[in-house]
Amino acid sequence: MSTVEIPAGLKELLQGYTLEVLRRRPPNLVEFAVQHFTRILENQKNEQRAGKQSSSDTSSSKPAEKEVAIETVANKSNENDDEEEEEQFKSPQVPKHVCSASVCAEAYDPDDDADDDAQPQVVHPKTQEQRQRLQDACKDILLFKTLEKEQFSEVLDAMFEVLVKPQDHIIDQGDDGDNFYVIDKGVYDIFVAKDGVSVCVGKYNNKGSFGELALMYNTLRAATIVATEEGTLWGLDRATFHRLIVKNNAKKRRMYEAFIECVPLLNCLELSERMKIVDVLGVRAFKDGDRIIAQGDKADCFYIVESGEVKILIKSKTKAGRQDNAEVEVARCSRGQYFGELALVTNKPRAASVYAVGETKCLVIDIQAFERLLGPCMDIMKRNISQYEDQLVALFGCSDDLKHQDSVSEPACE
Repeated sequence: MSTVEIPAGLKELLQGYTLEVLRRRPPNLVEFAVQHFTRILENQKNEQRAGKQSSSDTSSSKPAEKEVAIETVANKSNENDDEEEEEQFKSPQVPKHVCSASVCAEAYDPDDDADDDAQPQVVHPKTQEQRQRLQDACKDILLFKTLEKEQFSEVLDAMFEVLVKPQDHIIDQGDDGDNFYVIDKGVYDIFVAKDGVSVCVGKYNNKGSFGELALMYNTLRAATIVATEEGTLWGLDRATFHRLIVKNNAKKRRMYEAFIECVPLLNCLELSERMKIVDVLGVRAFKDGDRIIAQGDKADCFYIVESGEVKILIKSKTKAGRQDNAEVEVARCSRGQYFGELALVTNKPRAASVYAVGETKCLVIDIQAFERLLGPCMDIMKRNISQYEDQLVALFGCSDDLKHQDSVSEPACE
């Protein structure tokens, strides 16, 4: 039986075509194949012509990198510098869509120290007012929570201001990732293409961040973000994001991946989904008696106990049905258990207070990452609501009105 030798390059050609089909989802695969391979053939011919024109010119010239069309607040004084810098500063003057051409996603090894040496530190000068706004916008971004002070300062130095107008596309689904964005102000709609139809699945309202997943995992953008009004963003370029954030997260992943796999709630997730949760985890340490959650506060994050213990208390009610200031302990959570999730699920204020018992460390997931990454766990959390109702009725020995309080939505320990 004769063996068939696969021609060199066939595998790569087919893989490239398959990727484009999955990315663009054309209605006619044959017609799309003709267009796709015709483009490749034309590119090859153009390269051959360029190579024949002047081999010396080719060897001395450097391919121009694609610039992202961003209206940045930059140093305009550099406009009279050399020709290369002039071209760089001309790019923001094109129509002010934040994202234009895609940037080729290079592989990045977070364990390769040589990567750090090869990349110079990026600094975008800022006024005192700009830096203060940037610090305010970044103070609650969980990706930055585990950075050392010097690393965080370097991130702030490297971030650049992006001014956007209504209907500007910040990122487009299917593009390669170029920048990570932190919202200073403005409202931004999130669109995801499903079956060829673009559906608005959520929005960012004057706070939050987006764009990290494509940079972390070298994947294409999973959604389109469109500004609905004038606003301001802070961008962090891909190389700096990799060097500081991804490298730091790789260390954090090694530290927490075994622990996350032991959290019962997360057993319903795939390994890749659990690893994404590790990447957005923040860490907060508490001393004995510290209040972690206050009853009545707005819910903004979800907690998993890494070490130590917490106790959950609610304010009791008098016989007249009025709320008393005395707090009654209803549950405790220890390592691997979680709390604070049901106020996020039910969209209500915190209905219990939570205190540290001894030295305690908790892993924290903010509300946006919670909604984005813990969707498969929602059914489990919702089922827990009725269990907590029964527990509280048993504890207090009464009443239907206790059962209907939002207090049943907070003590969420397994």
